[in-house]
Amino acid sequence: MVNIAPQKIKGGWDDGYVLDLHTLDSKYLGDDEYGHPQFDNIYSEIGKLLHLLKSKKDKSAVDPIVTTAAEFLHGKDWQLDILVTVPPSRYRFFQPLKVLGKELAKQLHLEYCDGCIKKIKATPQLKNIFEYERRKALLAGAFEADRAKVEEKRVLLLDDLYRSGATMNSVSTALKQSGKAAAVYALAITKTRTLR
Repeated sequence: MVNIAPQKIKGGWDDGYVLDLHTLDSKYLGDDEYGHPQFDNIYSEIGKLLHLLKSKKDKSAVDPIVTTAAEFLHGKDWQLDILVTVPPSRYRFFQPLKVLGKELAKQLHLEYCDGCIKKIKATPQLKNIFEYERRKALLAGAFEADRAKVEEKRVLLLDDLYRSGATMNSVSTALKQSGKAAAVYALAITKTRTLR
């Protein structure tokens, strides 16, 4: 199992955790030829695996991430029925979070519900918007849950990178309000070092 330092996260869910920080330290190196800032990052163990999966499409990172998450969840008293992943902010052929969600659902013997939540409102890319209230406002009403699939279910809501919690809160609200979920439990693989 990967060494992790779990932390509780508060939000519109019944209980929630993040497994560890994404990076432990980061040194600005300057901008590349396109004007994009470059950093020398020191990752947590699970943060390094997630980086390999997301940035390098290295699927060998899936098993240690999923095994670590499953072992952590076995220590919780959450009674779960289905696993839902936060919808991607943009379309990519390879969606790392969906891969993690499907594999974690298998390990936990849960249904993976790919169509349980959908984005119903266009939103801008949020990765460069750091203020929680602004992110929250942009995400208000952005998601809708499929009530037929979610009603009275106890949902594990999975995300890969937790920044402010605005996205997970918006999805959790949709699961509870339009989906009528019985409970929502949040798990993020990593989080940024700066939170609200």
